[in-house]
Amino acid sequence: MQKLTISYLAHSSFLLKTPGGLNLVFDPWFTGNPRFSEASRPKKVDLILVSHGHSDHVTDAAALAKATGATVVGTFELVTWLGTKGVQHVEAMNKGGSIDVRGLRITMTDAIHSSSIDDNGVVYLGEPAGFVVRLENGQTIYFAGDTGLFGDMKLIGELYTPDIAFLPIGDRFTMGPDTAAIAARWLGVRQVVPMHWGTFPMLTGTPDALKEHLAGSGIEVLALEPGQTTE
Repeated sequence: MQKLTISYLAHSSFLLKTPGGLNLVFDPWFTGNPRFSEASRPKKVDLILVSHGHSDHVTDAAALAKATGATVVGTFELVTWLGTKGVQHVEAMNKGGSIDVRGLRITMTDAIHSSSIDDNGVVYLGEPAGFVVRLENGQTIYFAGDTGLFGDMKLIGELYTPDIAFLPIGDRFTMGPDTAAIAARWLGVRQVVPMHWGTFPMLTGTPDALKEHLAGSGIEVLALEPGQTTE
């Protein structure tokens, strides 16, 4: 098996090449994203995981799924809405549940946020969520989605022992660097990938601030710029 490869597309959008060779995309938002480069648009996608219904996370989910034939995983309300947009392959789930898809074990977790979209009026798209994904080689990642700090992150760490956490740090709408650092410690991860930062001036949290708050913890901050890839 190959190493896990993480490509930061922008905002909270990522393309992961799993050890088993699957292409997994989180929260695809390309259209209207000021930090997204068209050169980074994924051409081959097997799975799309969408954490909630806000436009900066779901805008391109339907188009990407239809272009690639990918399966979209999300809450029942969210994937049902995507079905009305022509998405054919969906896996509905909800918090606390787990599914096996293409050799991956996906568990949906809580998130403290909201979830809706303006589609000729505000449409409720279920509750926000995060994902724990156990990869083909046993490595486990936690994608928090948009969330504030909540105590059950300790339980996520205890139950699933994630190696890497993708955590929002922008503040205002999600955790800032200070509370994201607490989350990283509670989760017991070795590495943190910051997300949901820098897209707009109002998102004031930075990876450097997260590094400061994690100083001495032994937790590595993988501070990627849009378009950057790391193993």
